[in-house]
Amino acid sequence: MAGTNARRGFGEKGVEHVLILASGDRIRHVTIRPWMTGLAIFFVALFTVGYLAATAYLIFRDDLIGAAMARQARLQHDYEDRIATLRAQLDRVTSRQLVDQQLVEEKVEKLLEQQSALFSQHGKLGSLLDRAAEFGLVTPPVAQPPIPAQREAALETGHQAIDSLLSEPGRSPAETPSALSYAPLRQELSHDTERLFSDVTLSLKTIEQEQMARISELTVGAEQTATEIAAIIRKTGIDVDALAEPAPGGLGGPFEEPEARSTVFNASLNELDAALTRLEALRGTAKTLPYGSPAPGQPVTSRYGNRIDPFIGRLALHAGMDFQAETGAKVLSTGAGTVISAEYSGGYGNLVEIDHGYGITTRYGHLSRILVSKGEKVEAGSLIGRAGSTGRSTGPHVHYEVRRNGSAVDPARFLNAGMKLRTYLN
Repeated sequence: MAGTNARRGFGEKGVEHVLILASGDRIRHVTIRPWMTGLAIFFVALFTVGYLAATAYLIFRDDLIGAAMARQARLQHDYEDRIATLRAQLDRVTSRQLVDQQLVEEKVEKLLEQQSALFSQHGKLGSLLDRAAEFGLVTPPVAQPPIPAQREAALETGHQAIDSLLSEPGRSPAETPSALSYAPLRQELSHDTERLFSDVTLSLKTIEQEQMARISELTVGAEQTATEIAAIIRKTGIDVDALAEPAPGGLGGPFEEPEARSTVFNASLNELDAALTRLEALRGTAKTLPYGSPAPGQPVTSRYGNRIDPFIGRLALHAGMDFQAETGAKVLSTGAGTVISAEYSGGYGNLVEIDHGYGITTRYGHLSRILVSKGEKVEAGSLIGRAGSTGRSTGPHVHYEVRRNGSAVDPARFLNAGMKLRTYLN
């Protein structure tokens, strides 16, 4: 039970509210003060606000949760789309890289094939160059193809160019080139690799052109030299075309398709080989035939032809040439051949006769000594005897004859030819 005091007047103390609690015989008095009332009102208001907030949360909770889930779903979907886009871009870049690597490797393989062909050509050309050098045909050296380490560098450089452009330090996966950003990188790659391949290709083509130019130059030189030698020999009455023609022989072998590569180069090599073979045959013929002098440096005292015979004083044929020489002076073979006579022979006195082939023989008369024997092989310039005055002779000298098929011919024709051939034979 609660009670209150009487109404207060002006300036009087305020009325206090008293709360009386009775329980059986026990009675308790509680004075309700103003601060208690304010505190009670505060807790009631706080409870009311909490109740209203809880009620609003329960009402709008599903909408808030749905909005949060929708936002998270959108973020996850956007992230997955970004990942898929980056993955697709990476796949495109990777495929382009593989395509570029394949193109680089194909180009390098073509360069390796060209270089291998050049190495093979250079090897074939080497033996012909050695033969040409023996004949005095000299041209500037041909550059060799790049060494294997240089050709391997081409493939390595191409791969490094691709890798360096696609794997720069500090580039994150998100920065991997897209279809748009890859274009300038590819242009840069193409510029570097194309320049590299262009340089190597140009170098190989230059080498091949130098090879072809040298082959052509050597072929022309060999043919010109052979033609000049043939013309000189032909003036001595020898059929050089028949001499240079190879002996007939058997031909055969299984059939195989012609080489697809370097047909022009092989044809040029064949032409050079044929020209060198002809030149070699003519040079061999020239060295075999008697184009030298039996007494080098000695003057001619009597030439070939009709003259007054020194013993009987009437006109007679002098079948050779006489060279002034002291007794014991060297007498040399004028060409390579086989000794068919080395003995005393009537008016010739001590005579050496040499067969040079092709129906050509030479005779060396009036020798004081014979230094070779029958059947012996001699070379051009070999010492065969000593000058003298044996046989039908008025004094020491060398009597020299050239005979074709047994008939005497003017030795001066061979001596003059020998002087012209000296340049080609040496």
